[in-house]
Amino acid sequence: MVTHLFSDAGRTWRQAARKNSRGRQLYELLQTQMKGPMGSIVLAQIRSNAEIIRTLPLSISEQVNAHVLQGTLAGLRASVIAEQIKAFFPDVTKAKAGLIARTETSKTQTALTQARSELLGLDWYIWRTSKDSRVRDSHKLMDGVLIKWAAPPSPEKLEGADRTYGNYHAGCIFNCRCYPEPVIDLDLIQWPALVYHGGSLRRMTRRQFERIA
Repeated sequence: MVTHLFSDAGRTWRQAARKNSRGRQLYELLQTQMKGPMGSIVLAQIRSNAEIIRTLPLSISEQVNAHVLQGTLAGLRASVIAEQIKAFFPDVTKAKAGLIARTETSKTQTALTQARSELLGLDWYIWRTSKDSRVRDSHKLMDGVLIKWAAPPSPEKLEGADRTYGNYHAGCIFNCRCYPEPVIDLDLIQWPALVYHGGSLRRMTRRQFERIA
């Protein structure tokens, strides 16, 4: 988690651990932190996630989310988690298992990053996309935008789309491959920068941003 949050080593715990040759140490650190305040924040988010999987009974949704959380902490790929979901919950179809695994794994990773950031007093993050042809147009609009954890945007609404999915953070919508990059040092940001504030996107200088941050 420390590596994921404070370096560009990788977007997932698995990638970060592999690059830094500290997989077991990172896993044990993450497990220890999950027993404290960070764990409570993450588990609350996981329970919230379970309630919005409308395709499954709530009891099964909670079990699936608990399984996704454990798999994410262990650094498993979403594809591996999907296979496990199909094995443990046979009523879930292959397509549905894949969608749930990808979506919930991404949401869990964002929840972990948000919890860690808030405990460290890091109130803002930068929305990052995968920068390929599969990125939604509404998410391309968000790439590089500074966002406050306490005020998630509605990318579709900002784009002017007819259909919206409410307000959410990077990685927290179905099949989303975006991720949040916590803002640690304002010196590392190229100013002026796009900022989501007051329900709209605004380009701000550093001085303007510091007034609202």
